[in-house]
Amino acid sequence: MTNSTPDIWKPSPTRAVHADRPCLLAILNRTPDSFSDGGELDTLERVVRRATTAIEQGADMLDIGGESTRPGAQRIDADEQIRRVVPAIRAIRDAGINCPITIDTTLRRVAESALDAGTDAINDVSAGTEDDGMLTLAGERSCGIILMHRLSPPDKDSFSDQYTSEPAYRDVVNDVLNYLRDRANAAIDRGIDPQSIMLDPGLGFGKSVGQNLALIRGTDRLCTLGFPVFSALSRKSFVGRIALGRDSEPGERVAGSIACSVLHLVAGARFFRVHDVAEHRQSLDAAWAALSAPEVGAD
Repeated sequence: MTNSTPDIWKPSPTRAVHADRPCLLAILNRTPDSFSDGGELDTLERVVRRATTAIEQGADMLDIGGESTRPGAQRIDADEQIRRVVPAIRAIRDAGINCPITIDTTLRRVAESALDAGTDAINDVSAGTEDDGMLTLAGERSCGIILMHRLSPPDKDSFSDQYTSEPAYRDVVNDVLNYLRDRANAAIDRGIDPQSIMLDPGLGFGKSVGQNLALIRGTDRLCTLGFPVFSALSRKSFVGRIALGRDSEPGERVAGSIACSVLHLVAGARFFRVHDVAEHRQSLDAAWAALSAPEVGAD
């Protein structure tokens, strides 16, 4: 494999995640309205059980959130997000789970409370544009941050296969690349270690089905920015549309998600936010082994 993808990401000053194989972030949504698993983790016991199972199945990290980012979702204020996520984070840590944890939020106050409770890094789908204090916080706390591209907040967005006209880009890959470069530079200007920055092209956020596929194919161009690329396509509507050719339920999209994740791995992504940990662990490890195998000369 030949690309410029970094082989390390630092979620905190005391942790370094080496991408010597695909790294999986298991999704733990403390939300009643997430598009795939809303309401499933409604008790702390279920949170701990899901986290424990994810680690046993091969997750390297956990990503926990208290606000759904599905298109059309209602916005959740900081107090309610904190009420949802902080007890869950403490319960996970109290259970002895010591893997890195990211907090999925766009609000500084939520991120700060989550960091105090035991998370390591921030997964901000607004790339620090919704709350100007977010990048400052990450710089002050020397924590990792995932910066994502989107055109608009989720409550003003649409599912990828439901647009009446495509979102406007001159060149979707180049436009996303330039945006993420600017946000990474803004993060560095706020004191964030470049090795603590990860970039997310925002698959499913403000992109049509075709534009999402173009971004997957163009990931090698995103890798030239010198930061790890984050893949977060699990069970999304565009996956169902290309895999099944019709409207679909999230649970029908597992096989398509795995196929697209493998393609994203080949293109240069190294970190994967997923619902189905065991299936992705096996599939991505198999693909990684094939891609990493030394060439054998012909007889």
